Parts: sequence; structure tokens; C-alpha cells
Amino acid sequence: MATKILASSSHSFENECKEIHESRGRWNHLIQALVTRTQLECRRIRETYKDMYGEDLITLLQKSSLRNQPGVSPKTCAALSLWMLHPHERDAIVAREALLQDNDTNHQALVEIFVGRKSSHIALIKQAYLSKYKTQLDQDIINIVPPHPYQKILVALSTSHKAHQADVNQHTAKCDARRLYETGEGSPGAIDEGTVLEIFTKRSIPHLKLTFSCYKHIYGHDYTKSITDVNSGEFEDALKKILFASIKGMTADRGAITRVMVSRSETEMDEIQRVFKEKYGIELRETICNSIPSGDYRDFLLALANKTV
Repeated sequence: MATKILASSSHSFENECKEIHESRGRWNHLIQALVTRTQLECRRIRETYKDMYGEDLITLLQKSSLRNQPGVSPKTCAALSLWMLHPHERDAIVAREALLQDNDTNHQALVEIFVGRKSSHIALIKQAYLSKYKTQLDQDIINIVPPHPYQKILVALSTSHKAHQADVNQHTAKCDARRLYETGEGSPGAIDEGTVLEIFTKRSIPHLKLTFSCYKHIYGHDYTKSITDVNSGEFEDALKKILFASIKGMTADRGAITRVMVSRSETEMDEIQRVFKEKYGIELRETICNSIPSGDYRDFLLALANKTV
């Protein structure tokens, strides 16, 4: 039975690849073909197209984007390219682009990766990054110029993924919450960076989330509020943004819409829509329609938003 299903799927992919090839230049057909498929099926379509025509769909999209060919926007090319990649390959590319951004490092994109992925996935991202770019992701973060407080926190988060799996302990989380209080709003002056970095380095992401939950339960407010109340410096500002992404599960980076929707559409789209409506009082689909001009890019994002888990 499994063999028949696989054969049927292969035949379907061959037909779609033929249609995509015959409609080259009319990329709206490619959008329609890919967005209705799962990411696994999209990778199969990419592989089948390469076998049939000797060309890589992602390479074709990138060439179209560079040539500014009519009918497809660079944003759509980028989104479709990410959609066809394996998750850890996609995150490796996002991390590299974040580090090499023209004006400044996109720390928020790196934060999304380190607070939103499992330890096993982080390990695969680092392997893919090393294989593709011949350099270590951790080392590239350390080497960010000019130096930035985000570096310390990101390196700590990276270490926590390396040292721990999903270990969570209620007693330890409460102790960590009290230490954060005693070295933060419970003491005069700025936050003790050493304590924060030690906890971030030695605890898993699930454990950190439990620690922040315990902090709110014990002291009546989020840890992020305590950071706002103390003398705020660069480290505190960076920490606050990272914690917002970690605790709330969303970022303030408007450029994150493609990254978030592509990476989470098949696992958390229902939750993303619920949290978005709760936070902003408006449906995600409505926001996309109101804030993004009509065209292939908006159609692609709306199709992702319409996916249900």
C-alpha cells in the first residue's frame, strides 16, 4: 500500500513539474502549485523537477529575483525559496543572512531561531551552516562587529542548547526566578549580567520559560517589566527584546512575517492567529490584506495564513 501511494505521489509531482516548466515566467502558477502542498511535498517537487529538467527551482527563483523579471517580486522569490527548503537548511540561511545584513546584524532573526527551536533542531542548523558556509555559527556570532550585548545572550542560549535537552525542574525554576529578582529589581543599580548569562547558559529553553512563569507567579509581573523598571542600558534592552520573543512567542520585527509564517505554518498557524488576534485585536489575514499591496507576495502569505494545523 505504501509503495502505491508513493508511486501515485511521484506521478502527481511529475505532472506538476511539467506544468511549472511549461509556464515558466508566470510564477503565479508556481505559487499556486507549492502553497497548497506540504513542505515535504514541496521538497519532493523540487527534487522531481531537478531530475526531469536538470534545473533547481530555487536557483531559478533567485535568478528571476536578481533580474527583476516582471510577474514575480523579490519577496515572493525569497518566500518560495524558504518554503521549499528543509527546516534546518532554511534556518541556516536565515541565520547567515541575519549576520551579513547590510546595515546591522538582524539579532531578532537569530533570537527567533534560538528561542523557537528544539535542541536537536539547533544541532542540525549548525551542521547545515557549517556545511554550506564552511564556518561555525557560534563563532560567527562571537565575531559580530561592532560588539553588541546581543552577542553575550545569543552565545549563552546557543550553549544552553548544546548542554541540555528539555530538562525542566519546578524547584530549580523557582530558585532561578528568585536569583533573577535578587540581582535585578531587588537590588539597586543595573542587572547583574553574570547571573543572567549563567542561567541562560545552564538552562534549557523550556526551563527558562518555566522560570519566567515562576517569576510572574512569585512577584506579580513579568520579568520583562522588572527590566524596564531598572536603570536600562544596552544589555537590558537586548535582554528585554529576547525575553519578549521567548515569553510571548512573537517578535516586534516587522520583517519577521515571512520567516515566522513559513517556518511555523504547518505546526503553529492556529496558535499564531490566536495570539495575533489577542495581542492586536485584528485577524492576521485582515492585517495582511490591509498592510501588503495586492500581488503574488500577499497571495502567498494569505495562502499560508489559511492553512490549519
